[in-house]
Amino acid sequence: MNYIDMLVLFVVMLVLALVPSSSVALVVARSSTAGFLNGAAVAFGILVGDLIFVFLAILGMAALAETMGSFFLILRYMASAYLIWLGISLLRSNTRVQVSTGRSASTLSASFFSGLIITLGDIKAIFFYASLFPAFVDLTTIATSDIATIIVLTVVAVGGVKLGYAYFASRILSWTKGRAPGVVKKTAGGFMVGAGTYLMVKA
Repeated sequence: MNYIDMLVLFVVMLVLALVPSSSVALVVARSSTAGFLNGAAVAFGILVGDLIFVFLAILGMAALAETMGSFFLILRYMASAYLIWLGISLLRSNTRVQVSTGRSASTLSASFFSGLIITLGDIKAIFFYASLFPAFVDLTTIATSDIATIIVLTVVAVGGVKLGYAYFASRILSWTKGRAPGVVKKTAGGFMVGAGTYLMVKA
């Protein structure tokens, strides 16, 4: 990969990571209700899921994912149900936003796996990576340096953007000191229900 290819690939991944999606909704919801650490844990789970897809695409295993369609369908339904449940919980909770530190290992693990599951439930991601990378590098003769570059670009673009969403969601809540009349919570809840329903309908 030359420097121009790296730059273009990075910009494409950065823009796609910035686009509002179910994963962004999950990061924002967890960060605004359970604190930045939980939002960061979700972001890390999303990043790990993306890296799994990156490796599958690089190894030319898109066909394997196609044959395992039923498995990914189950993951999609699990992710959809989780988003809807979380959204309803936010909508039915008290108006005042109570921020929990949520620093226990179990809470952070739950946030991480929710991010991982919602990413793995998006089977289109692997086909996206499988079709994107050939435009920048020959997968039949890919070098170790190319793989390392792609991993770094993914970590910075995807991980950086999701972490940014987590940070700003937690800061907004901190600025309002939880006194906003449930706007953050209700908006996040509605977005989560909508995102979960959308995922389920598309499954």
